[in-house]
Amino acid sequence: MRSPAKTLAAAVRRLHQPGAGGRLVALSIPYAWLALFFLLPLLIVLKISVSESVMGIPPYEPIFKAAENARVQIHLTFSNFMLLLRDNLYVVAYLNSVKIAAISTLVSVLLGYTMAYGIVRSPLRWRYLLLMLIIIPFWTSFLIRIYAMIGFLKDNGLINNVLMALGVIDQPLPIMYTPAAIYIGIVYSYLPFMVLPIYAALERMDPSLLEAASDLGAKPWKAFLRVTLPLSMPGVIAGSLLVFIPAVGEFVIPELLGGLGSPMIGKVLWAEFFNNRDWPVASAVAVAMLALLVVPVMMFDRFASKYFRAR
Repeated sequence: MRSPAKTLAAAVRRLHQPGAGGRLVALSIPYAWLALFFLLPLLIVLKISVSESVMGIPPYEPIFKAAENARVQIHLTFSNFMLLLRDNLYVVAYLNSVKIAAISTLVSVLLGYTMAYGIVRSPLRWRYLLLMLIIIPFWTSFLIRIYAMIGFLKDNGLINNVLMALGVIDQPLPIMYTPAAIYIGIVYSYLPFMVLPIYAALERMDPSLLEAASDLGAKPWKAFLRVTLPLSMPGVIAGSLLVFIPAVGEFVIPELLGGLGSPMIGKVLWAEFFNNRDWPVASAVAVAMLALLVVPVMMFDRFASKYFRAR
């Protein structure tokens, strides 16, 4: 393994090579963007999360205070994070958010994989039209699409009317303001984020591999399990992350479709920030939610990297 001193010396040598200035500028732009719009807001939220709530503007105590003899006094408190562990409301909201996001991601994988596989197997002249149908919902506002779902899910909505017309049910099914409405809303909203990465992975796959598997005597289902599915796993993993991460902190869908019976951490964060004006607790909720997402995602990414290197 190269020592840190040799690594630093190699980096310095690369900076003196021709064209190094252009590469440095090109690399500094995304890092500057991340530092300005991700790292700095995160540090501000982290600072508020370890401060005390007060009545005033802003509604929290400053961490750094001027003391006597030109000294600076630092006042930190972790009581906001301890409150998240003591109060059952936050624990239930976190667990409920992870459960809803995990089930919605699993349903999205099943539906998205089926749709992506069907699009890849369709004739070329239909393929781009089908992809366009997947992308079209993005042309409208996310909020309008969720409002439109109310017309499908309410007691006299399209789903209940169709089921009653077909004689499947006699009374309208109570779908609105239930966990089922949240699952339907999340899967409907984030399904394109699952379909597109899986489609990209399947579309890149060499068809001659399936022909070789067939020539060697593999049945279609076995060729799918041994060839198609492993090669499409990068798309499945990317789609799962794109669906799971925003679904955990989702606010609009549980607020409009789920009602009061399905607490999710996004609703709790909104209530603490805007209704209770308890910015320190709201910031602690946001930091804990970020930690809740980052740690499993990093572990999953590490596991996926080892899996693909082993193959």
